[in-house]
Amino acid sequence: MRFVPPAPADPYYEVHLYDTGCVATRARNWHDFFNALVWLAYPRTKATINALHARQIPLEGGKRGRVRDLLTIFDEGGAIVRCADEELRRMIREFRWRELFWECRERVLRSMQIVVVGHAVLEKALAPWPGIACKAMLIGMEDDADACAAQWLSTHGSPQELAALPVFGYPGWLAESSRAEFYGDTRYFRAFRSS
Repeated sequence: MRFVPPAPADPYYEVHLYDTGCVATRARNWHDFFNALVWLAYPRTKATINALHARQIPLEGGKRGRVRDLLTIFDEGGAIVRCADEELRRMIREFRWRELFWECRERVLRSMQIVVVGHAVLEKALAPWPGIACKAMLIGMEDDADACAAQWLSTHGSPQELAALPVFGYPGWLAESSRAEFYGDTRYFRAFRSS
C-alpha cells in the first residue's frame, strides 16, 4: 500500500486502490490526511472495506447497494465503541443520551472509549459542533478494535446494523457537555424513531 498523488484511473476509486495498492491522496487536504491516518492505525479495517467494495462493484450494475452503503457510511462516519458495560451499551442502542452522557458520565469516562475511524468525522472535528454523529459498532473493552471492525464488516450487510451515536456528547468533547441542559437539546440528542 502506498499513498500517491491522484491520477487518472479506474472510474471506481475502490477498484483502482484494490488493484494497485495506491491510495490517491491529495496534498494539503484534511480529508485525505485523515484517511491516510486511519489506514495507518486500522489497516485491517480499511483493507476489508476496500476489498468488499471491490468485490461488490462488479455485482451492482452501476447502482450502489446496501453493502456498499454500509461500507461507505462506516468509512466516512464510523466509530468503534469499546465498552464491556452492557447497560451503557444498551443506552446507546435505546438512544438514552442524557442518561448515558450526563447521569452515567463517570461510568462512561471509566468504562467506555469511542474510537472515531470515519475520516469525514475526523475532518469535521477540526471545527467541532453539536451535530457531529457517527454510526458505531460496539465491541468489548479488551477487544482488538482493528480486528473486530474488519470481522464485523465482513459479516454484516446493512447500515441499520450500526448504532447511531452523537459522539460530541461524550463528556468533555465540547465545553457545553458540562451542563445538564445540553443533553436535552433534541436537535442533536434525538429520540429513537422506527422507520
